[in-house]
Amino acid sequence: MNAPAPFLGLLGAERSASTDATGCSRVAAAEPLLSLHGAQVRFGSTLALAGVDLTLRRGQRLVLIGSNGCGKTTLLRLLHGLLHADAGERRVHPLSGSGRAPRMAMLFQRPFLLQLSARRNLWLALWLARVPAAERAARVDDALERVGLRAQARQNACALSGGQQQRLALARALALRPDILFLDEPTASLDPGAGKEVEAAIDALGASGMTVVMSTHNLGLARRLATHVGYLEAGRLLLLAPTERFFNDAPPPAVQAFLRGESPWP
Repeated sequence: MNAPAPFLGLLGAERSASTDATGCSRVAAAEPLLSLHGAQVRFGSTLALAGVDLTLRRGQRLVLIGSNGCGKTTLLRLLHGLLHADAGERRVHPLSGSGRAPRMAMLFQRPFLLQLSARRNLWLALWLARVPAAERAARVDDALERVGLRAQARQNACALSGGQQQRLALARALALRPDILFLDEPTASLDPGAGKEVEAAIDALGASGMTVVMSTHNLGLARRLATHVGYLEAGRLLLLAPTERFFNDAPPPAVQAFLRGESPWP
């Protein structure tokens, strides 16, 4: 199915709207960080992604939606480099000025934490990433502060509440200081209060200018956090649009059916 012309290529536009910490609209930098061209992924006989074209730019907050099995997690893993495309191209763009590749981190739907203190979980992640020893303590403190867990730094990570554990996993990713942060259903298994905690932390990251790519079934969360929304169906990225246009303009029939809760079983 082809999307109407006004929606095509919007994520690759030269500039995109975002929101600062005060809620005021601002223009995000247009620097491309990562792109896919005709990307395809197969798992045996199953076509998980087909012909995906996508460009991520600095400061964007892209939320991926679609039914279970549509390819959201596969797309996140492909973008992060955890999967390789069977066809097409994945291109990482060097950052202007430094020339280095953008750093990336991913928060999985069910993060694994060690039976150690919250602080130690972060410290070990930095050690594994070969961050210099002199930088680790400051990075750990900064990451815990950003997700509101400084007071729990010495508590056993596995004894924290569900929302706190998810925020700790987010802090672990942040300690790596990524340019792009991938989040797979970050609030899916949480109660409403814990979900709000995690959502607030993600919102603050987006307001700081970090590029965030997230999958979710929570359409309210997509409306609140995203600068752009992408809809996947059967491994195809059918629609990309700025959030306001995605929800308020007339999308293709398949997207309308999903938004109404009328999508068929995959």
